[in-house]
Amino acid sequence: MSRTTIDHFQTLPQSELEAMRDAGQWVLECHRILHKTSDNIVGEVLRGNGPFIELDHFPPGDVHDAATHSQYYYHAHRTGEHGHFHTFVRGAQAATVQPVAQSQMEYMDERDDTICHLIAISMDNAGFATGLFTTNRWVTAQNWFDANDTVGLLNQFEMDLAPPSWPLNIWMSNMLRLFRPQIIDLIHLRDTTVAAWRTDHLNTDVFEDRGLEITSQTPISVEHQIALINQALA
Repeated sequence: MSRTTIDHFQTLPQSELEAMRDAGQWVLECHRILHKTSDNIVGEVLRGNGPFIELDHFPPGDVHDAATHSQYYYHAHRTGEHGHFHTFVRGAQAATVQPVAQSQMEYMDERDDTICHLIAISMDNAGFATGLFTTNRWVTAQNWFDANDTVGLLNQFEMDLAPPSWPLNIWMSNMLRLFRPQIIDLIHLRDTTVAAWRTDHLNTDVFEDRGLEITSQTPISVEHQIALINQALA
């Protein structure tokens, strides 16, 4: 679980709180615009892409902003949610820092760049975000960057595109800003979880151990987050 509370928010610089508040307003605006036509965030990513099949990426080929090296996709394979988004920074942006020493897998050789997973966002059947979580390396076939470098790359995430949906891309960029404190907490907790698992499973490659999938998680509410921000600013 994330340790973020109103007390933690009150330690943040006013400029960061104001940026989070602005992000929250963008998230709510995306919800408002889509609701006018009975649409939602999940519907935007699934529209026109055929049947929703478990584990398939939506949209096919993922969404990749070549200018910012940001990427995301949506899929489903967990109980208790409709599905979830995975977010990444990759390529030249990820190459500004070095992955930690780690085993080399075939999926790393199948591409010509490195990829850093930032955070996953759980969605409910109504198309609203309900949680955040991080994963072990094997889950998203990423390269593993330590927490401090991952947080640095978090700052670079930006989906500055119209396809597949402008409201969806605006929502995605601003969700990572709105919940920045929780995401940072979860990324650091991820590393703590991996270190503890490695200590308890000395004969396994921790990054490829199927026994460790979710490395940190927390429930979220957009409305509650915005209320906490406003309370801290007051």
